[in-house]
Amino acid sequence: MLLVFLLAGRSAAVAFAAEIQSWIRINQLGYTPASVKVAVWVSKSPGEQISEFELVDAASAKVVFKGAAGRNFGSYGPFHSIFRLNFSAYKNEGAFYLRAGKAVSAQFKISAGAYNGIADFPLRYMRQQRSGFNPFLNDSCHTKDGYVIYGPVPEQTHIDVSGGWHDATDYLQYAATSANATYHLLAAFRDFPAVFTDSHLANGKEGANGVPDVLDEGRWGLNWLLKMHPRADWMFNQLADDRDHIGFRLPDKDSVDYGWGKANGRPVYFLTGEPQGLGKYKNRATGTASTAGKFASAFALGSRIYSKRDKTFAQLLRLKSLSAYAYGLKKRGVAQTAPNKAPYFYEEDNWVDDMELGSAALYRLTGNTGYLKRAIGYSKQEHITPWMGADTARHYQWYPFHNFGHYEIAESIKNRQRDTLIGYYREGIDKVWQKAARNGFYRGVPFIWCSNNLTTSFAIQCYLYRKLSGDRTYEQLEQACFDWLFGCNPWGKSMVYGLPADGDTPRHPHSSFTLLNNFPLDGALVDGPVYASIFKSLKGLQLYAVDPYSDFQSDLVVYHDDFGDYSTNEPTMDGTASLVYLLAAKENEALKATRRKPSLGN
Repeated sequence: MLLVFLLAGRSAAVAFAAEIQSWIRINQLGYTPASVKVAVWVSKSPGEQISEFELVDAASAKVVFKGAAGRNFGSYGPFHSIFRLNFSAYKNEGAFYLRAGKAVSAQFKISAGAYNGIADFPLRYMRQQRSGFNPFLNDSCHTKDGYVIYGPVPEQTHIDVSGGWHDATDYLQYAATSANATYHLLAAFRDFPAVFTDSHLANGKEGANGVPDVLDEGRWGLNWLLKMHPRADWMFNQLADDRDHIGFRLPDKDSVDYGWGKANGRPVYFLTGEPQGLGKYKNRATGTASTAGKFASAFALGSRIYSKRDKTFAQLLRLKSLSAYAYGLKKRGVAQTAPNKAPYFYEEDNWVDDMELGSAALYRLTGNTGYLKRAIGYSKQEHITPWMGADTARHYQWYPFHNFGHYEIAESIKNRQRDTLIGYYREGIDKVWQKAARNGFYRGVPFIWCSNNLTTSFAIQCYLYRKLSGDRTYEQLEQACFDWLFGCNPWGKSMVYGLPADGDTPRHPHSSFTLLNNFPLDGALVDGPVYASIFKSLKGLQLYAVDPYSDFQSDLVVYHDDFGDYSTNEPTMDGTASLVYLLAAKENEALKATRRKPSLGN
C-alpha cells in the first residue's frame, strides 16, 4: 500500500508540474521606485495568451496595479508566447508579486534601498581569486612565479610575477583581462565613490584601513601589472598555460608541474607580438598594442586616482603608463593568449580600442593634446565594438566588450567631436536593439561563450550613452540587460552567485572551491548561456546531475547550473570586475534618487 501511495503521489506531482506551462520572470534584486520595471510572462503552451496582468501587494493580497499585457512577441527559445509586463508607473514601496493568466511570480520588492550594497558584493569573489596571498584561504599560493619564455633572457630565467588574480576556475593569469578588470574597478571608484565601503584591509582580510575596498582591489591589480611591465622595454602577456587544466584542486594545493618541478613556479610569456604556443596549438598574434594599451589606461587612471593619496605611487604609475603606451606603438596589432594542449585561447582581433582608451587616459592624466588627437584618430577606426549587431564571434574576439575610450574622450571635450563619439555609442546600441526588439526579453546579445560578460558590458555602454546624451530611448533595453543577469531570463536564474541572498542563484558552479569544499563564491558572475550548438561542440563537457532547468533548454540556447558545464557555469574574474562597475552605477543612481547613504547589504 505504501508503494502504491508513493507512486500515486509522485504521479500527481508530475501531472501538476506538467500543467504548469507559463511563468513570470522578474529581476530578483527587485526594483527602485523610479526605475524601469518590466517582468516577462512566458508560456510553453501553444495558443496560450494573456491580455492583462496584476501587481499584488504581498502583505495584504490586494491588487495595487493592473496593466495591459501588450503584444505577443511570439516564440523564443523553448517558449511559444512571450509578453512584457510593464509596471513602471507604480512607484510605491513594498513587497509584491505579479499575476497573469495561470502564472504567479516569485515575490520581489520595490524599494529605494533595493540595490544597497550590491556594488561591494562582487569584491568578495575578486578577493577569493587573489594569487599570492589569498585572504579567503588565509594561505599563499603560486609564490614562485615565474620562469620567462619567449623573452630576451635565457629561457627559464626567474622573475617575480607573483600576485594578481586567477582568471577563472583555472589558475591562469592574463595581462589583458587583469588590466581590463583593474580599469573597471578604478573607474567604478572614480565615478561612484559614495557607494563603496571599507571593511577589508589591503591584504583582503577583514578590517578597516581607511581605504574603500574597491580601491584596495584595484591596487592589487596595479601591483601585479607593475610586475608584468618591470622595464620600459619588457612586458609580459600571460602567466601559466592550459597545462593548468588537470582537474579540480584549490590554488594553495596546486599540483601542476610545467617541467621543472611543481614547486618552482609557472611559465610567464614575454609579449613579443608574434604567434606563440609551446604545444600543438598556437595563437595568431600580430602585435603588442592590444595588451599594452590596456596597461597604459589602467596605469594612467591609477595615477590620477592616487595623485593625492600616494604621490610616489602615482608618479610610478605615470611613468609606467607612458612606457606601456610606447610599447604598444612599437608593434601595432593584437596580442592573443597562448594555447598549448587545447585549441582554446582568447582570440582578440582588435587593438585600436585599447590604444584609444590608453590615449584618452593619458590625455586626461597629462593634458597633452597630442594624446587627444591620437585618441580621436583611433576612435574613427572602430566606431562600434564589432560583436554588436552580429550573431556570433570567436572567444574574446572583440575585447573589451565595450569601448570605454569613447566615454573618456567625450568626458574631456565639449565640441562636435563629442557628439560624434556619443553617436558611435548610439550606433552600436541600435545595432543590438534591432535584434533585441524582436523578442520579449529584449535579447540582442549573442549567446557566445561568456555571454554574461557581453551583457554586462553592453549594459554599461547603454548607461554611459544615457549619461553623456541624456537620451532615454534605450533605457528599457539597458534595464532588460540588467534584469537578465538577475533572473529575468528563460531559466529564471540570477547569474551572480549569492545575489540576492534569498534568490535562485548558481549553486553548482564550475569551481574547485564549491566542488571540493562547498565554499561559497559570493559575487561571482558565471559565464552565462551559450548557443546549443556551442555547448555540443566543446570538448570535455559533462553534466553530473539531473537538469532542473530542462524545461527551459532549447535548440537555440542552454544554461546549466552544473559544475560539469564550464561553458555556461564557470565564473570569470574580469566579468565580475565589469559587474562591479555596472552595479555601482545602479546603486549610485538609486542613492542619488533618495539622497541618503547606502547601507552594506547582503
